[in-house]
Amino acid sequence: MNSDATAAAPASKDRGHTHSTASFGGLMLGSIGVVYGDIGTSPLYAFREAATAAGAGEAITVEPVLGVLSLILWALIIVVTLKYVLILMRADNNGEGGTLALMALAQRALAGHSGTIVLLGIISGALFYGDAMITPALSVLSAIEGMKIATETFDPYVVPLTLVVLLLLFAVQSRGTARVAAFFGPIMAVWFAVIGLSGLPHIIAHPVVLLAFNPIHALSFLLHHGIIGFVTLGAVFLAVTGAEALYADLGHFGKRPIQTAWLYIVLPSLALNYLGQGALVLETPKAIENPFFLMFPEWALWPMVLLSTVATVIASQAVITGAYSLTRQAIQLGLLPRFEVRHTSEAHAGQIYIPRVNTLLLVAVVLLVVLFRSSSALASAYGISVTGTMVVTAMMGFVVVWKVWRWSAIAGAALIAPFLLLDLTFLCANLLKVVEGGWVPLALGGVVMTLMYTWRRGSKLLFEKSRKLELPLSELVAMLEKRPPQRVPGTAVFLTSDPASAPTALMHSLKHYKVLHEKNVILTIETASTPRIDVSERVRLEEISPTFLRVALRFGFMESPNVPKALAIARKQGWQFDIMSTSFFLSRRALKPAAHSGMPRWQDHLFIALSRSANDATDYFQIPTGRVVEVGTQVTI
Repeated sequence: MNSDATAAAPASKDRGHTHSTASFGGLMLGSIGVVYGDIGTSPLYAFREAATAAGAGEAITVEPVLGVLSLILWALIIVVTLKYVLILMRADNNGEGGTLALMALAQRALAGHSGTIVLLGIISGALFYGDAMITPALSVLSAIEGMKIATETFDPYVVPLTLVVLLLLFAVQSRGTARVAAFFGPIMAVWFAVIGLSGLPHIIAHPVVLLAFNPIHALSFLLHHGIIGFVTLGAVFLAVTGAEALYADLGHFGKRPIQTAWLYIVLPSLALNYLGQGALVLETPKAIENPFFLMFPEWALWPMVLLSTVATVIASQAVITGAYSLTRQAIQLGLLPRFEVRHTSEAHAGQIYIPRVNTLLLVAVVLLVVLFRSSSALASAYGISVTGTMVVTAMMGFVVVWKVWRWSAIAGAALIAPFLLLDLTFLCANLLKVVEGGWVPLALGGVVMTLMYTWRRGSKLLFEKSRKLELPLSELVAMLEKRPPQRVPGTAVFLTSDPASAPTALMHSLKHYKVLHEKNVILTIETASTPRIDVSERVRLEEISPTFLRVALRFGFMESPNVPKALAIARKQGWQFDIMSTSFFLSRRALKPAAHSGMPRWQDHLFIALSRSANDATDYFQIPTGRVVEVGTQVTI
């Protein structure tokens, strides 16, 4: 997941550019708060679900407990430490990570043969939204359930209180996360210290659980338990959900702070807590009902319910803001229509708020809580989306190792294949939970995939159709220079996606007004396959004729396009203009389904609906509304 919930963007030697001069310690503390919120709250439910799936609740013996603990520990070591911390974090796209950043990197490496990579990017992006919906519901619900340990009388209030917490969480999103994020690191640091220390007394009482570090116990459990072992593997995966955040938040904190936080703080704390839960269950078999909270003495229960609620809100915050980030990347990469993007911080461009995404997430999260009503039921729906994303990440990682790092295909496969095999095993184990609730993320992912594919396919068909109808720009300019129409003072800027063809707005302006401005600019906004573009590469100017200029503005896929700011750079390069005497001409196309198109009829209607829902180009590109002229045209697709 890609989270924006950070008070300070990173400055690191790992990156090609610098956002701030934040200290290494500050970045490490920030990564603990933002990056590790999701995986850090997994102990609330992961061991409980895995031990229950293993049948340990029926007869608590040393071997099944050691088997489950060994599976969890080695999942953390292999999937998180080796795959993400040590290998994938080297596969950065100009310092940025995440599935769409990896997609852009692999796409660039494969040049014209990137259709499969785009499809993989769409799949991973779609599955992430499923994760973003389930994480807040499961995390907060599991924390509030701790009240039942204190007294059963709170049982009827678990769901209502969970909904109240979630409603408040989504309500404050529009205010921005900068102030809240300042507290994320210290709170999560306390969280990891508490959960780690809570396991120590139980481990000391039952040191036999330390044998779980021997992988033989994990392999033996899987070999001797057949289908139960496979089902248990699906529950074990709950312990590594959130691992994608390590990679996705690379751009916010840099490589070394994230790696150091994991190796020296997060991983030891998680290991101690899981071992402590295992020791407690061996000591008190009934504790299998909720081993996390039962590890604490009675006087500490209420403080832990409060701390875990705060920790799960932080974990949810990271996923929610990650959904905003992913949406902006998807828009820039042409996978979704334009949505309104609000910046919540003047200092940090990465902190954004997307109202439509916030509303859709809130509705989905509330429905999940109301439908499933318990963290155990909801845990069945969790895992599939994350394992699916990990499988896709491994596939695209192979392309990067092979094409970008320039390893041989055999060497690249030898490095990635073991991780891909493990990810596929986890995916298959999680697919067993489809009937119990796993269909939820699959259904959500399927809907988002359909939307993304439809938008990309429809946009391509529309571009091709428009290009056939449009006149080459060079021919039109030659005609106008030879027989110029009436000129009016000022500058006209015509936005177009195809700089080689005459913009529809220009053609309609000439047809209806029969006049031309003294200066005319054909403006194209390009999205690069890198996260950000250096200011020196932002603007490209090309003179077509004495009265026509072709301007290309380039933005990275993690940047929000700001046309006026970019044009200020163009002024420094020699284009003299006055913004108050400049008119921006935009084409507003009314789409209608054609009798024969490249898509099924239902997909035509879906694309048209998506097009109508897109945010106004004037707002999206931050063009002054008083300087915009929209020219309507009807297009069949």
